[in-house]
Amino acid sequence: MLLVLATTPAPSPSPSLRPGLSEDQVTPGTWGFILTAFIVVLTTFLIVDMVRRIRRVRYRAQAEEARLAAEGGPDAEADGDGGAATR
Repeated sequence: MLLVLATTPAPSPSPSLRPGLSEDQVTPGTWGFILTAFIVVLTTFLIVDMVRRIRRVRYRAQAEEARLAAEGGPDAEADGDGGAATR
């Protein structure tokens, strides 16, 4: 039975549309292409803006850490009291 199924040729697809269908009904057309291109461009701009904002936040955090290190923030924790306030 498997041999019969394996040797039976598959039907070839018809090169034309089924009766009652036009090409406009099965393809997105010009407006579909324009809308898809707009969404791609918009998404690209959003990703670039998001990366820029994330980079800015990261740089601000690094600058804040550098400022705290310059003020001696981590040195207070290294005194041995675990950063507890002196009584």
